[in-house]
Amino acid sequence: MSTTAIVIALLIIVALATYATHLLLTLKRKTQANQQALSERQAKADERRQQILTDIRYIAAAMLEDRCELSEGVMRIGKLFDALSLSEQVMPDYPNLFTHYELIRNHPIMEARKELPKQQRMKFDFERMKSEAALEQVILDEAKRIAEFDKPTTH
Repeated sequence: MSTTAIVIALLIIVALATYATHLLLTLKRKTQANQQALSERQAKADERRQQILTDIRYIAAAMLEDRCELSEGVMRIGKLFDALSLSEQVMPDYPNLFTHYELIRNHPIMEARKELPKQQRMKFDFERMKSEAALEQVILDEAKRIAEFDKPTTH
């Protein structure tokens, strides 16, 4: 093999090694950027989750202090647990709250409620009031525990 061929081969090897190094460094930078973005998204998600848990505790405390009606508190807490995808996990811990929530969760509210015939509104009100009367004290007992809620127990 001639010297020129050896020099050309070495130049090709050096060029390929340089290009490979460039690709590896680029990959490393992109991997680090992706990890950073993932960490930031996770931190935001954790922060949001903690805020929702704080809201759940606040609503439970408001129910206990009569600053929030029972059904409204149950509806809000139920929806927040749903938003955290924790409903199934905490349902055994708060069965009465979720019993009432399941009853009222699909009741129309605001404008949709106003559009209902009076008989239908009265039917929904009767169902809600009957459930409230039967479950009020046990729901409030559960609300005391929810006011201290931190993390779900693992089942």
